[in-house]
Amino acid sequence: MTPLRLAVIVGSTRESRTGDRIGRWFVDRARRRDGLAVTVVDLADHDPGAQRPGRAAAAAGSFVAQLARAEAFVVVTPEYNHSFPGSLKQAIDHAYDEWQAKPVGFVSYGCGSIGLHAVDQLRTVFTALHAVTMRDVVGVDLLDGAPSPWAADECERAADVLLDQLRWWGLALRDGRAARPYVS
Repeated sequence: MTPLRLAVIVGSTRESRTGDRIGRWFVDRARRRDGLAVTVVDLADHDPGAQRPGRAAAAAGSFVAQLARAEAFVVVTPEYNHSFPGSLKQAIDHAYDEWQAKPVGFVSYGCGSIGLHAVDQLRTVFTALHAVTMRDVVGVDLLDGAPSPWAADECERAADVLLDQLRWWGLALRDGRAARPYVS
């Protein structure tokens, strides 16, 4: 069977971000799985600038092309002020068809809330884009800017559950899209 193409999107672009480290941890875990071909899409490498989605810059075009190749997504997102970063929303809005009938999972992080406020809002956005969001989330609580060491086992178990769900949905939706075009 052809491996499921999973794109892990690192959604923070701040200079002193934690998302790149959490993203690397998740990608390493995902790459140990059979049946997944994992790529990293770091928004820090794709600066769409202040252009409107209909006039995407070259970097945004590269971002959209990577989304088009993917069959499933994991969004690594921080929680800023009970929401997700504006740069992530802008990047999401540069695509439309590329999200349709594909599963989206979340790895979130924050202080106290483990980023769940951001995930709740992202679920609404991805539902509007006709994507299927996964129920389970990997939530990382930050302690002084770093993941809490006590949560390592819990995060690893949550990552395994999320990857199982993504693979199941990703394969089912891939078969569905092959059998008939998605109607939006």
